[in-house]
Amino acid sequence: MGILVGRPDPDGTKKNLKLSFGKIEGEQVGMRASFLPAEWCMQSGIQLTWPHAGTDWAYMLEEVQACFVNIAREIAKQKLLLIVTPEPDGVKKQIADRVNMENVRFLECETNDTWARDHGAITMMEMGAPSLLDFTFNGWGLKFASALDNQITRHAVEKGVLKGDYVNRLGFVLEGGSIESDGMGTLLTTSECLLSPNRNGQMNKAEIEEYLKSVFHLQQVLWLDYGYLAGDDTDSHIDTLARFCSADTIAYVQCRDKEDEHYESLHAMEEQLKTFRTLSGEPYRLLALPMVDKITEEGERLPATYANFLILNEAVLYPVYNQPESDKRAAEVLQEAFPAYQIIGIDCRALIKQHGSLHCVTMQYPSGVIQ
Repeated sequence: MGILVGRPDPDGTKKNLKLSFGKIEGEQVGMRASFLPAEWCMQSGIQLTWPHAGTDWAYMLEEVQACFVNIAREIAKQKLLLIVTPEPDGVKKQIADRVNMENVRFLECETNDTWARDHGAITMMEMGAPSLLDFTFNGWGLKFASALDNQITRHAVEKGVLKGDYVNRLGFVLEGGSIESDGMGTLLTTSECLLSPNRNGQMNKAEIEEYLKSVFHLQQVLWLDYGYLAGDDTDSHIDTLARFCSADTIAYVQCRDKEDEHYESLHAMEEQLKTFRTLSGEPYRLLALPMVDKITEEGERLPATYANFLILNEAVLYPVYNQPESDKRAAEVLQEAFPAYQIIGIDCRALIKQHGSLHCVTMQYPSGVIQ
């Protein structure tokens, strides 16, 4: 078994990948039998679960659908796009003149909401073939209805929309936004989320870590014990705070304003990140993303963050918030993290009104899953 750094090539050959600050380089060496791909590994496509009048978006449906159209347009320029919706004909009318329809696939399915990151399948690669792991999504610790969303993955596999071995993991509650994989056997997560009593409260930290290691074939789990965003419903999902950009690089949210309510917690998170080590024992290259200036809705602070970006194979889509200086600085940091990628900003002010952002509404699938 070789050291895993990546993916099987589309032609079926097994390759290891050497990662260098976001760039992927292939080498003909052996690959580990089972691994949880990093987001930058070769993808077949991206899932969006479309907002409709039966969701919490009803009061601002036109505004949020416009945001989804912009996301869909950028994804479909490069990759296949799977749209999950109970109203495929209506969505086709919304996107037909703005999105590359040759790259769009539909799954007609009833849904509660739009957070594909958390109700979508988490894909493992097993001997070069995808396995679609279906964990329970319980509305971020029983906060919101999720019964319909929790059936999407099984329905997609049964309809042949997602290709791969279906693996029932419904005995464990896990959202895609709560974990980050480097593709080499390291998982990054937060204690606040995974140790929430309304998720897997029957298990302690050691038991949860052992479960994650067993299921995802991990060598280490890095637990962030600090960091939060006001208005966040997810109990501090890792994808709002700190993200792998390569096997040795982490981009994270930095707060410099000592008067900001987040300063102490995010500073403690920053200090803890400095103590983390790669599997080879080296400190991570840490890149600080700016804090989004305070955005409120009806007096409530919203959890706007630049960490909620989506890595495609040739581009990084990142959320912007009509804050020119901060939006530009975030793009510069992401370009440093991903020098070979195009960095594309998408206005996500609509998304944060329901306390999420760009990464939260998307789920990537490795090669062979969407066809």
